[in-house]
Amino acid sequence: MVSPSPFTNLPATLAWDDDCLRILDQTRLPRETVVETLRTAQDVWRAIHELRVRGAPAIGVAAAYGLCVAVQRVRHLPLDAFRTALNEQAAYLDGARPTAVNLSWSLKRMLRAAERARVTDTLALYRALVEEATRIHREDEALCEGIGRHGLPLITAGCGVLTHCNAGALATTGLGTATAPIYTAQREGIAFRVYADETRPLLQGARLTAYELQQAGVDVTLITDSMAASLMAQRLIDVVIVGADRVAANGDFANKIGTLSVAIASRHFNVPFYVACPSSTLDFQTPDGRGIVIEERRDEEVTQLGGKPIAPDGIKVRNPAFDVTPHDLVTGYITERGIVRTPFDANLAALFGAAA
Repeated sequence: MVSPSPFTNLPATLAWDDDCLRILDQTRLPRETVVETLRTAQDVWRAIHELRVRGAPAIGVAAAYGLCVAVQRVRHLPLDAFRTALNEQAAYLDGARPTAVNLSWSLKRMLRAAERARVTDTLALYRALVEEATRIHREDEALCEGIGRHGLPLITAGCGVLTHCNAGALATTGLGTATAPIYTAQREGIAFRVYADETRPLLQGARLTAYELQQAGVDVTLITDSMAASLMAQRLIDVVIVGADRVAANGDFANKIGTLSVAIASRHFNVPFYVACPSSTLDFQTPDGRGIVIEERRDEEVTQLGGKPIAPDGIKVRNPAFDVTPHDLVTGYITERGIVRTPFDANLAALFGAAA
């Protein structure tokens, strides 16, 4: 049974129940609320690749539990053979999506836990893996709370907050990242308003962010992506808070396509632009944004809307799922340990380098 989320009045983004991974299928929202049970590595890979579970933190938690699912069928093998299968399944799951660093981060952490486990049989090692996945899950919830606490001062009475895509409770297992300060401010009784970009081509802002905020009773207004700069010109936006799928060592970051446009408009209109992300999204092995691999997705996501064609047959299409925003457009990073400001390379390393 998947318990309801206290933030969205929806089932939890994901849950581990009776040795099965259950996810809320986010491609069906907001029209349908469907919880799926994933029982094989292929089920988990497809769920991540097809965006049924999405958002960098949620992908990381799903991958951890997914690795447990993936090795259930080889628990009869000798310990050495089980460890070999474990590494093979981790490599397989790691290929589901290339941009979100939480996927590889989580799988590497699971493999390290397996290496440290002092066990003599496969069943004990499997249990150790489930325990580590559960720790990753609980830590994600705590990280979201920390982001909300440190981001709270950015939201003041009467202010307008703009966000892009979905970095909400649906993208994590807790308060969300970009929405964590929003939910925290709401709990504190602060009156403010949120503007949610629709986020073409898959409309995560319209289908997910606007929906979950509305369900939670937040004052939210849905806008098209092309309206953001106009609202800034009207002085309706006081702060921008977005999420991130990968943050390079110098502070460049990848997020849903369209984020770069919002950052450029924010700079022009002198609107503070913040990125909310847990430390698991930091990638100190990638020096700058040029090293971030950008996922290219199917043409049909652009040429169709709701399964219906909206473009000429045979038209050439570009469909990068993410763009990279340079660090000099970022005001600060809202993390579970505080807000990190420039110089990002030094300050991110000082705060999180030892953990990395």
